[in-house]
Amino acid sequence: MKDPRVKEFAEVLVNHSTKVKPGNKVLIEVFDTPHEVTLAIVEEVFAAGGIPLIEMKSNRVQRALYMSGDDDFFKLAADCELYRMKQMDCYIAVRGIWNDKEFVDIPGGQMSKFEKLWLKPVHFDERVANTRWVVTRFPSPSYAQKAKMSFEAFENFFFRACTGVDWEKMSNAMDKMVALMQKTDKVRLVAKGTDLTFSIKGIKPVKCAGQYNVPDGEIFTAPVRESVNGVIHYNTPSSYRGFTFENIELTFKDGKIVNAAANDTERINEIFDTDEGARYVGEFALGVNPYVDQPMDEVLFDEKISGSIHFTPGNAYIEADNGNKSSIHWDLVLIQTEEYGGGEIYFDDTLIRKDGVFIVDELKGLNPENLRA
Repeated sequence: MKDPRVKEFAEVLVNHSTKVKPGNKVLIEVFDTPHEVTLAIVEEVFAAGGIPLIEMKSNRVQRALYMSGDDDFFKLAADCELYRMKQMDCYIAVRGIWNDKEFVDIPGGQMSKFEKLWLKPVHFDERVANTRWVVTRFPSPSYAQKAKMSFEAFENFFFRACTGVDWEKMSNAMDKMVALMQKTDKVRLVAKGTDLTFSIKGIKPVKCAGQYNVPDGEIFTAPVRESVNGVIHYNTPSSYRGFTFENIELTFKDGKIVNAAANDTERINEIFDTDEGARYVGEFALGVNPYVDQPMDEVLFDEKISGSIHFTPGNAYIEADNGNKSSIHWDLVLIQTEEYGGGEIYFDDTLIRKDGVFIVDELKGLNPENLRA
């Protein structure tokens, strides 16, 4: 029997996130994902009058390519995918995982080649800028293990976070935060091991209520590139290039990461040495999904945790561009709820959120009790 929630999920991706119209060309790129999901998305695209194109990938196969590819290979792969991406109006990516450590033993230099020569030109430069896109996940036993849940419990959590949110209600509640951020200059973040200041003056705030990611629920902007000063200690594990980093602490001076420490300090500095922009920040965002309340070392979920922020070394999005360019974009998450040590956010010296709860009247609509369907 087909799970009706899969159809609802596909409807969100096609009709809400990417808003497929008649004649739109839609690239559906799936990684280690059940055919049931791909078929449901294809059916929805056809129903909307779109033209679906399918790319099915395996992370095990991708590992072999990343491990052995030379510059010529990465450039050829990028050229082929870039040509195809330029034909697309919409892009839908669905990722499942069977082994979340599939890339852990790929040398850093090889991953840097992939990021610079393939990922950046195809996705950061073309797909993000010129398509209506959405990136999502799909339940697998590996995801359930990461979340420390049974598979059934994880499926329930996943569909609740993806299809159980009233996206229109969330979008309307976000408008007041966008208006406040447009008027704000100085931001200060305070938490255990964290005291960080920066400016967001003149950088556009963007609300995300199911358009780019599913699950969604964030409002993002970017710091003025050279304005970041202080220390931030992230209390959420984060995997990058297959390795799980913990207790990441970054020290900033005039926008640049001048010291980076973690459970593998050498490895994290190798990432931040990828290019000049990797040591500057391309995004600052607040998470508000009412159904995501604990980390699972999967950034698409963790960055949406209600009461969290993410502060992202690397490339800035074109929608909120502070001028920082990089082949990396690493969303690192700090949860400020009381359960995770608390914390405060100040906009121009006014406390707007304490211990993960918005305390300013016009922002209270973003608290979980006001966003649950």
